Amino acid sequence: MTRFTDNILRRFLCALFALAVFFPAIAQADSFDDWVRDFWPTARAEGISSSTYKAAFAGVTPDKSILKSAGSQAEFVRPIWSYLDSAISEKRLANGQQKLIDYRQTLDAVEARYGVDRHIVVAIWGMESSYGEVLNNPKIVKSVIRSLATLAYADRRRKKFGRQQLLAALKILERGDIDPAGLTGSWAGAMGHTQFIPTTYQAYAVDFDGDGRRNIWTSIPDALGSTAAYLNKMGWRGGETWGYEVVLPRNFDFEYADAKTERSLTQWKNLGVGRTTGRTFPRPEDKAVLFMPSGARGPAFLLLKNFKVIKRYNNADAYALAVGHLADRLRGGETFVQTWPRNAKPLTTTDRKALQQLLQAKGFYTGKIDGKIGAGSRAAIRKYQNRIGHIPDGYASTEILSRLQGG
Repeated sequence: MTRFTDNILRRFLCALFALAVFFPAIAQADSFDDWVRDFWPTARAEGISSSTYKAAFAGVTPDKSILKSAGSQAEFVRPIWSYLDSAISEKRLANGQQKLIDYRQTLDAVEARYGVDRHIVVAIWGMESSYGEVLNNPKIVKSVIRSLATLAYADRRRKKFGRQQLLAALKILERGDIDPAGLTGSWAGAMGHTQFIPTTYQAYAVDFDGDGRRNIWTSIPDALGSTAAYLNKMGWRGGETWGYEVVLPRNFDFEYADAKTERSLTQWKNLGVGRTTGRTFPRPEDKAVLFMPSGARGPAFLLLKNFKVIKRYNNADAYALAVGHLADRLRGGETFVQTWPRNAKPLTTTDRKALQQLLQAKGFYTGKIDGKIGAGSRAAIRKYQNRIGHIPDGYASTEILSRLQGG
């Protein structure tokens, strides 16, 4: 890059962003056009050409709706059974079964190459974009460059993330996989049919249709192949499932339900834990943890290695459970046998923090007051439940919170 070319680019960007856009809620020292100009050397150092940079930012202004989305932290926590109801809706199930037919040959090839179950791949497709349906929704789909530049410019909490992902997005344009108009995604930059963020795309997306471009926006083979390639790299175990719904024996010792201690399926069987179907466990030496997302009053699951792999896509137990169950339903499986405690009210983030504070005050909890109910919080709840004579399932319920608040 010559000094002359660099000066031309700087003048271009200054003219392009002559009207500065400010965000009243966030104090900015520089206008957006200054920020874009100053970001250019960073992009150039990462191998981005001036032509790609100019094309990427042509007509781009900050998007206030991005900051609104980034700042909206819902206080209400959706119950897992409500989440699963919508995740495995009749419509999503029917559409997924049709996709299995429509893309059978592609899925044959994807399975053969990466060893990942087609039903899991299609389930993720359904969860992430309703099989591409949301990609046609202008209220959801945004310019990735605009979204990430807005985060990098004006969102203090996500500035580092925005810069990192913006550079990766620019590299996608530099490579020629997609043009700027086609580089679309969510407000946080998740892209295409199976919602890869730019850095994940850079590392794991594949050109499965062989046209020389990795195109997860309009090429279904590329999207499905990329998803399977990612799961494969994350350690997917071919020929194995994600987990089993199980039934617990009477007088079960809930100290075993810590969701982190692995035991073989044989060991779980010896503790009286069995499949709800009554069938035996295949591969009895597989390791699993016991997961009870709604406590002793709801379904219980033994989770295998592949459940953790699904969580590498989205690190939420509810998401991984939904993907696994949707995959099973697409395969022809039945709904969960045990019922959910649908009358139970979930705790909000504020409630969960209050729960941790009260447990800490009573000497049961020593961790962070962050509203996240992890292994430490569940262990503290079990200790308290043992103290008051409740079933020690470690479940953070409104009942336990009320009891703690009552002294």
